[in-house]
Amino acid sequence: MKRTGPIKVLIVDDSPLVRSILTSVLSEEQDIVVVGGAKDPYEAREMIIEFRPDVIILDIEMPRMDGLTFLKKLVVHYPVPVIMCSGMAPANSRAALQAIEDGAVDVVAKPNRGGTAGLRRLGGDLAEKIHAAAIAMPAPPPIPQSATTASASFRAAGLDPRRYLIAIGASTGGTEAIKNLLSCVPADWPPVTIVQHMPEGFTDSFARRLDEFSPLRVTEAVDGDVLVPGRAFLARGGVQMRVRVRGGQWRIAYGSDELVNRHCPSVDVLFDSAAETMGKQLVGILLTGMGADGAKGLLRMREAGAVTIGQDRKSCVVYGMPKVAAEIGAVQHTGAPAEIPRIILQALRHHAAAKPAGSKA
Repeated sequence: MKRTGPIKVLIVDDSPLVRSILTSVLSEEQDIVVVGGAKDPYEAREMIIEFRPDVIILDIEMPRMDGLTFLKKLVVHYPVPVIMCSGMAPANSRAALQAIEDGAVDVVAKPNRGGTAGLRRLGGDLAEKIHAAAIAMPAPPPIPQSATTASASFRAAGLDPRRYLIAIGASTGGTEAIKNLLSCVPADWPPVTIVQHMPEGFTDSFARRLDEFSPLRVTEAVDGDVLVPGRAFLARGGVQMRVRVRGGQWRIAYGSDELVNRHCPSVDVLFDSAAETMGKQLVGILLTGMGADGAKGLLRMREAGAVTIGQDRKSCVVYGMPKVAAEIGAVQHTGAPAEIPRIILQALRHHAAAKPAGSKA
């Protein structure tokens, strides 16, 4: 989806310093114009009427009206992409995830330290998210619960969950896509590893949120975690996560904090390690998101014999990462998140049935 003209951005934050620095940094982007900065939702309302922004940056904690309350009003009266700007306290991270469920397209974390330099780095991160938000499509309506249950358990399908690993990558729109996917799996699912582009300090709250909806036990991954069926492991923000074999077991391994494809954690880092470690015992899934992180890794998975799946265009908030993967030949199957568990079962059963008699699954 292509745009014409600059992206008009409104910043709503009660801190004059935050508004000033973010305006300065974002104004360096040729295709972004900051049309105003409001100290609270009441002031923002007047600026929305005057400037009709394309994207709104919204603080969570503000006087007179908090960001969550204002977001709910925006969804009804001015449905425009909203990026939540939140402090990193646990309560704020939970509120930010609630905001995404309420209609925000993404979240950024205000730095706890670093002063002006930290805010300038935040502005650089925001620029990328603004570009994604400007082309974001509304999230599809939730599928009724009766339609989101996997048709059979993994073992009932004649498959051994101990023999497989599922690796998932996502960015913008991914929090809801992952939730919808993990809500539809049976409890005897193979181990799942997940990279969701998300700020450091937010992934623990996100894992806890996923755990409420999924039959799997979902946790923020810890270095050395053993990958066992019935568990899902979410990469911690700010560090690269890989899959490694230690002591004859598949385990989580954390590494550096370097950026790969401008992200830490990076989907490609996880996918590459899984392809090297698992090969044909692997399922790779690339969900909604801006850019190309994960596309090459998914291709390496397919070349190693893995089953590869990309989220379909109509269910993506941003059809970027899975689109690039499809264009380079990395994707074998496509579907909406709630359909993917069924696709996995069918693909692996077909894979097992195609093996010569006496061979291993």
